[in-house]
Amino acid sequence: MKTKLCYLLLAVCSVLSFDTFAQTPDPSTYEALEYRLIGPFRGGRSAAVTGVPGQPDLFYMGSTGGGVWRTNDGGKEWENISDGFFGGSIGAVEVSKSDPNVIYVGGGEKTLRGNVSSGYGIWKSEDAGKTWFQSGLKESRHVPRIRVHPTNSDIVYAGVLGNIYKPTQERGIYKSTDGGKTWKRTLFSNADSGVVDLIIDPNNPRVLYATTWNARRTPYSLSSGGEGSAVWKSTDSGETWKEISTNDGFAEGTLGIMGITVSPANSNRLYAMVENQEEGGLYTSTDAGTTWKKINDERKLRQRAWYYTRLYADTKDENTVYVLNVRYHKSTDGGKTFSTHNAPHGDHHDLWIAPEDPNRMIIGDDGGAQVSYDGGRSWSTYMNQPTAQFYRVTTDNAFPYRIYVAQQDNSTIRIPHRTEGGSIGETDWESTAGGESAHIAVDPEDNEIVYGGSYDGFLTRVNHEKNTVRSVSVWPDNPMGHGVEDMKYRFQWNFPIIFSKHNPNRLYTFSQSVHVSENEGQSWEVISGDLTTNDPEKMKSSGGPITQDNTSVEYYCTIFAAAESPMKEGLLYVGSDDGLVHVTRNGGQSWENVTPKGMPENMMINSVEPSAFEEGTAYVAGTRYKLGDFAPYLYKTTDYGKSWKKITNGIPAEHFTRVVREDPKQKGLLYAGTETGMYISFDDGKNWKSFQLNLPIVPITDLTIKDDNLIVATQGRSLWIIDDLGMLHQSAFAKAGTNKLFKPKPTYRMGGNGGKSSLTAGTNHPGGVMTYFNLKDFDTKKDTVKLSYMTMAGDTLKSFSTGAKKKGEKLKAKKGGNMFAWNTRTDGAEKLDKMVLWWASLEGPKAVPGNYKVALNVNGEVQTETFEIVANPNAEATVADMQKQHDFISDVNKSVDRAHQSIKKIKKINNLLKSFTTQYKDDERTADLREKAKTMQEEFGKIEKELYQTKNRSGQDPLNFPIKLTNKLGHLNSLVGMGDFGPTDQDVAVKNELTAAINTQLDAFDTMLDAEVTKFNDEFNSLKLDYLFVEDAKE
Repeated sequence: MKTKLCYLLLAVCSVLSFDTFAQTPDPSTYEALEYRLIGPFRGGRSAAVTGVPGQPDLFYMGSTGGGVWRTNDGGKEWENISDGFFGGSIGAVEVSKSDPNVIYVGGGEKTLRGNVSSGYGIWKSEDAGKTWFQSGLKESRHVPRIRVHPTNSDIVYAGVLGNIYKPTQERGIYKSTDGGKTWKRTLFSNADSGVVDLIIDPNNPRVLYATTWNARRTPYSLSSGGEGSAVWKSTDSGETWKEISTNDGFAEGTLGIMGITVSPANSNRLYAMVENQEEGGLYTSTDAGTTWKKINDERKLRQRAWYYTRLYADTKDENTVYVLNVRYHKSTDGGKTFSTHNAPHGDHHDLWIAPEDPNRMIIGDDGGAQVSYDGGRSWSTYMNQPTAQFYRVTTDNAFPYRIYVAQQDNSTIRIPHRTEGGSIGETDWESTAGGESAHIAVDPEDNEIVYGGSYDGFLTRVNHEKNTVRSVSVWPDNPMGHGVEDMKYRFQWNFPIIFSKHNPNRLYTFSQSVHVSENEGQSWEVISGDLTTNDPEKMKSSGGPITQDNTSVEYYCTIFAAAESPMKEGLLYVGSDDGLVHVTRNGGQSWENVTPKGMPENMMINSVEPSAFEEGTAYVAGTRYKLGDFAPYLYKTTDYGKSWKKITNGIPAEHFTRVVREDPKQKGLLYAGTETGMYISFDDGKNWKSFQLNLPIVPITDLTIKDDNLIVATQGRSLWIIDDLGMLHQSAFAKAGTNKLFKPKPTYRMGGNGGKSSLTAGTNHPGGVMTYFNLKDFDTKKDTVKLSYMTMAGDTLKSFSTGAKKKGEKLKAKKGGNMFAWNTRTDGAEKLDKMVLWWASLEGPKAVPGNYKVALNVNGEVQTETFEIVANPNAEATVADMQKQHDFISDVNKSVDRAHQSIKKIKKINNLLKSFTTQYKDDERTADLREKAKTMQEEFGKIEKELYQTKNRSGQDPLNFPIKLTNKLGHLNSLVGMGDFGPTDQDVAVKNELTAAINTQLDAFDTMLDAEVTKFNDEFNSLKLDYLFVEDAKE
């Protein structure tokens, strides 16, 4: 019954869609929208790290997708310092030794794995990362090394690997002598080989060493090695270079990737790690490269050479050298033997060792960056870096719903889009089905059953409730190390897995064919032929010419994207990584090739999106960047693929597109994720404009929409979300440059205090009613803006104003877009100045589920919208219970506030009585009156001390001085306000008892006011002295 209702609601939602936009909204009308960083804070790959000599807590990290980061506390916290200037993949970060304010950054990592991203040339900062400017070499694509002259920050060398997808002239060593304003190429190996390593002799800056690498990545292959791979030396400050890999003792034959380092303790001592078929290993030279000797050929030092091959000499001991690989290895005998060590994460790519202290170091790996102060015995965490890389994203139907992603170089996770706490931290998420490369599919009928893939066609089913896992792979023949040509079914590294949108038992997965199961993976049926080009020339073992590398990343001619129409069961589109699009309209009984005519060959179809509004409409996004074509490709069909139209107008030339999604509620509203950020179309793809808002520059890998939330998966900056697409839908009706109040989305009555960013945890959903409003102008001196939240009858519950003096009622506003979140609470009891309470709340109650109004008042001009507060779906309490809670807390606060106002009066009266006694202490006429004043002060003081413990002055004083009546009553507010429940019988009984005790004291106070104060004033008046006035203390 539950499932039927779910699918019924989906059908109703598809009908209740808005019309297409009458006009394209001006971006200023929705500028208040923001992306919220959810996390996880679990580091993604870094191939560039550095520290600063003499500054022990300062380090920098370049993320492979996430820009440049800095820590000022030895890795406890990291902050991004490139946002607002540039971002994306970083290959090199170098700080000038002579002037640490000067930093050079090179874009594009050297780890050429399947999800590699290119960079944006050289960037420079002259103020330690506060600001940046572009510093040339825009076409360099990949810059694995930058080195700066030790005494002149204007002399800088860039080791450029270049375009890894095709031959290019933009490779080699580039030198600048004017701080990056101009560059000249001083070393060029060939059009296929670029620089992968570069180092300056620490003792003689005229001497430099470099390695060049012939490397190529395509969608179906990876090669490492060939003509142009070499080791080079310069003795004239990089002006000319001589190959030294042909010198005596060096490996002969085809060379691959190589790393080079020179000992700061002895400039004649070189180490080189060499990829070579027969003679690969660690080489050393004791004469600055004139001759070489292979010293070690252990496989652990040089396995999977293209991904590692970096080594570093100790800064004090010429016989100590580090080699990075899956683990890192240390030798203290000149490379003859190595001990093996672990950092917090594996797969290491860069290391920096402090010149003045070799125990201080930073390592970069597939988990980000970690810092050590004890030579690697201990390291800082990587669980504080929001630089995760994801491939795909999906959600479940829980509340709060959870987001499912697979993190490259880590596990899959599911993470809630909001929590009841103040942030979204590590304790809020957990691993789920599949591995690092997974598509994930959640059972539509059971949120605890999850299917996830991994490389090699590995497919698992996880039952979170039962804590069980089962392999349900289509064909469990482990292909590791085999080329795709050996495979019966070609499952790509990132093969799709989806459930039918209409039949919750129907699970699809995809190789070169379509597989379906209706018994949870117990058996699979093939319902298509080969839906790819099946090109044998592109289905061969990957790697070489030296080292093979088959992990299924390069498995080609596979189905790469698939989706079923939300409008019709059995209408299924699939797209292949080699450029074909097929459709079935009968659940797989027959398939039609509907590849867009004129679309370039070998297009990787990265996403398909059947429309929720018109059965024959669908959208596809494709990429060809692995063929050296960085153009965006988006296509739309309205006739089931018979014809297509390219829809990329407005997206810049090199912002290639990985994903396009349709808004399920607003026809014609599309979102596109590109290599450089987000784009939006309000006219069904005819025109696009940037939708970056506050999102950093980062590759977007996937998008999904859930409950009017736009969820963004990135390759290097974790997960981001827009919380209210409903505001965007309304923006079509908002005129630019006017005052506008937007209708708030339904607000859940639940805990959670969000909106505040953190350097260590994800930002939670703002608590309460998210209220967007635009202001034509705002002058703090002339204009007054007020938001009032009311019952439907117009009774004000809470108001906030730019002119308010009280902190809790102050509204912050600015010209343009604004967002304010009301926490749904009304006014509570007043807490007096310096009052110390123990576990007590004076907050007002939360509003009860129902309909309400909000009014925006700008200088007397009022706009009103309605909104709804709805019960938390997880709540056990009924709305009637919530009303009882509301009334209970209101009564408690009323009694507490009355008592606190009386305390204020008591303090005021006693101050006046004290002043009177002091002023007239020498006047014999007032002797009796002064004695009376003393007695009154004592009596009033007794009442105050019964209401509140006046001895408490600091937080734990209540452990010494017992709390009194208002503190106890406030404690009931805390208890009853913990959830949504109404008060227990005991709560009511204690409240009545405490209230009666408070009333007894207040009655005594009122009696004294009516009798003693009046009598005092009469006697005072008879002496012709000033009256003692007692004013109402509450404003």
